[in-house]
Amino acid sequence: MPNSASDAPGALARARAHAPFLSMALDRRPDIEAMLAAGEIEQALLLARSAGDGIDDTAVALRRQRLALALVVAVGDLAGAFPLSRVVTELSDFADRSLDDAIAAAIRRRTPDAQPTGFTAIALGKHGAQELNYSSDIDPILLYDPERLPRRERDDPAEAAQRIARALMEIMSQVTAEGYVFRVDLRLRPASEVSPLALPFEGAITHYESSALAWERAAYIRARAASGDIEAGQAFLDTIRPFVWRRSLDFGAIAEIGRLTTRIRDHYSAGQAIGPGYDLKRGRGGIREVEFFAQTHQLIHGGRNPALRLRGTRASLDALAEAGIIGAEDARVMGESYDRLRTLEHRLQMVADQQTHSLPADPQALDSVAKLDGLAGGAELVAELSEISETVGRRFDTLIETYAPTGAVAVEAPPLAAELSSLGFDNADALADRVEGWEGGQYRCLRSAEAREAFSHMRPQLLRALAEAPDPDRALLRWEQLLAGLPSAINVFRLLDARPGLLAVVMRILAHAPTLADDLARRSDLLDTLIDRSAFDLPGSVAEIAAELSRGEAGDDYQRLLDAVRVRVGEMRFALGVQLVEGQRDPLEVAAALSRVAEASIDVLGRAAIEEFTQNHGVVPGSALAILGLGRLGGAALTHASDLDLVFLFSGDHAVESDGRRPLGATLYYNRLAQRVIAALTVPTAAGALYEVDTRLRPSGAQGPISVSLESFERYQCQDAWTWEHMALCRARAMFGTNTDRAELSRIIGRVLDRPRDPVILRNDVLEMRGTMAGHKPPKGPLDVKLARGGLVDIEFMVHFLQLRDHGARTPDLGEAVQILENLGNLPPGIRAAHDLMVRLLVVVRLVAPDGMYPPAASRGIVARSCRLESWDALLGAVLEARRQVAVAWKQVFDIELEIEG
Repeated sequence: MPNSASDAPGALARARAHAPFLSMALDRRPDIEAMLAAGEIEQALLLARSAGDGIDDTAVALRRQRLALALVVAVGDLAGAFPLSRVVTELSDFADRSLDDAIAAAIRRRTPDAQPTGFTAIALGKHGAQELNYSSDIDPILLYDPERLPRRERDDPAEAAQRIARALMEIMSQVTAEGYVFRVDLRLRPASEVSPLALPFEGAITHYESSALAWERAAYIRARAASGDIEAGQAFLDTIRPFVWRRSLDFGAIAEIGRLTTRIRDHYSAGQAIGPGYDLKRGRGGIREVEFFAQTHQLIHGGRNPALRLRGTRASLDALAEAGIIGAEDARVMGESYDRLRTLEHRLQMVADQQTHSLPADPQALDSVAKLDGLAGGAELVAELSEISETVGRRFDTLIETYAPTGAVAVEAPPLAAELSSLGFDNADALADRVEGWEGGQYRCLRSAEAREAFSHMRPQLLRALAEAPDPDRALLRWEQLLAGLPSAINVFRLLDARPGLLAVVMRILAHAPTLADDLARRSDLLDTLIDRSAFDLPGSVAEIAAELSRGEAGDDYQRLLDAVRVRVGEMRFALGVQLVEGQRDPLEVAAALSRVAEASIDVLGRAAIEEFTQNHGVVPGSALAILGLGRLGGAALTHASDLDLVFLFSGDHAVESDGRRPLGATLYYNRLAQRVIAALTVPTAAGALYEVDTRLRPSGAQGPISVSLESFERYQCQDAWTWEHMALCRARAMFGTNTDRAELSRIIGRVLDRPRDPVILRNDVLEMRGTMAGHKPPKGPLDVKLARGGLVDIEFMVHFLQLRDHGARTPDLGEAVQILENLGNLPPGIRAAHDLMVRLLVVVRLVAPDGMYPPAASRGIVARSCRLESWDALLGAVLEARRQVAVAWKQVFDIELEIEG
């Protein structure tokens, strides 16, 4: 165990040595570091709470508070000055305050003088229990009263509520140069797949009183009216109390609890073994088992004993022991184990401010986490966890033994088992139990009699399709995930029953493409896009796609357009992914099509954001927004996993003001407008997410303003930019702007790229950058042909070096540039073929094996055929040979050997 005495200097030293996030925070707040070093932790906490004072922009203010508070709480925790209870309370209280401020700010956007009434955030999970972890999501349910919600007279209450919810999400969750406040997850709301982000109180009450499931009862054990109109939220919780705490013992609920207790282990089979990779939250004997141990007893006995209706895990365990439901020793041991597990969870999350629960697999990283905690090393940490896991795990076993349904063993196989056996499934008896369990209330979409009837009609076809799938086990697991994501499935079942060919396509998606399967689980309506054969056509030009995305109904507002674009782009991306899985298209064609879809999205949403923005701020005379695309977007070669690398610029005089009713100077105007465009492209709405945007390639990187004038951009590129920034310009392409501004951008880029350069200095810069990149970003797996030596990054570096040195082959299309250089003799023959092979592999692997590891054996044929090779072994051989060809080219270009590991 670490030292418990308050030791601020030692805590600061460990934070500096073992937690990059805390080290960054200390660099940003030297004033707080000085207080902490002097042992003035409480004073530092007061300063942290005031970090956003005087800042009008709520999003910025909250982000500064969050960084300062995270720093002080972490050091107080590491120093032993703050016990776990103080840590989680401070984090939870900040979540309450930030949600409260975000709700008020969101309401003020359209009703500046209104009081934040009629809109409530109900906190669930650890937030509700005031037990938030160090880098936690929060899972609120947003509710509103249509009669009391502040809104403009012409606004519909439901639309006003969704607008507030979306603004709240943006304020809280959007990652900016200042960081973020909290990741907000709204998926615990009723029917989250189809319901709006905010629900009316009466609608939510109806759901919980009529159709909610057992897991929703468990979620509300820790529910709390946290922010916004707290009085209204508490009245709501009072209303649904009978749903949560039932006086009569519900045998159906007890059976469901039995299934849940069994499934909590089975579902998280990874991360169960003690050692590197162990999951502190989901592993055997982990955090979730302690929480579930307490909550299960609360659900069963809390209806008759109000003293058990507590939110905190430790308090609940103590109350259960006081009531004689569990032993006092069990309560003590489980509680102390819980505290230690939570503390170690915090250590993991302090390292990089990530929501992680698993011990690092790398021994050095594991040692670092242990030393951050004050232990000698990873071995000591693993030994301690082994003891805790066994202690907790044994007690959780008794819970499973008590409540899991045992049932008698069937003497003869039921008809379903015989059917499964005849289809060739192994272990047909166990699989029959699994299939029959689908209709036992586990899945929302199969609760109604009508849904079960529709499912029964298509089940024989489904089982045949599963049996014929290249990887039946994987397809079966993904099918269950799809069922879990469907709020209603009657139409889906009927569609698949009527279209057996479509069912076969779905099975191939489930078996081979986890990315597409996840999309389908979130949006079952994507199946509709596959009914028409046009789903297998490539989308048209950027202008044609933009025209399609812009189509809407009369009266559609900005938010509806955001939703509509997300829906249609999701359909296009899904259809392109299916074309890959089905072998209908060359991955190079799909990459280009994905790029056209992204460019059209930028065009449509950029124009919409400008129109919305100008309503308040007008326009800057003689000026316009321009957007530059770089990287794979600039080169028109996106994958399904690609971010959009964008640089925001503006033309005209930066000193001019806009002419609206709320005028802004040009620089501030375009920085806010750029943020609005980024939000239009990134913020999840009720229709889901769209893209991730990366703006780090802008002048001065993450430290610079989001948008700069064309004049400043040219000056920076000519005077201050590094070689790597000029290399990035080799793939730059104007995505948005007037024809005049696009021409000016081309002139600027041409001027920068045509600069005379010292070949020796350029060569040294390029090689140094590649070496640094190789050290910091190693390949993620054996199929990571982007980062592996001899891969696509090495081709990019050679091409950009030659483009900058010789001022030729200037095209953002990397493959085309390679061909030009090959024709000139600057690259040896075969590099274009190597490039195309690895791009094809990258595009298809992003769908089939997004982790960069080898896909399951049944999926390897798809990957090979997409790369125009007859077998997996032939593909591996061709990729290795391609990388060796790149190494030959590297020797020709840079006169040094490139070691290729095969």
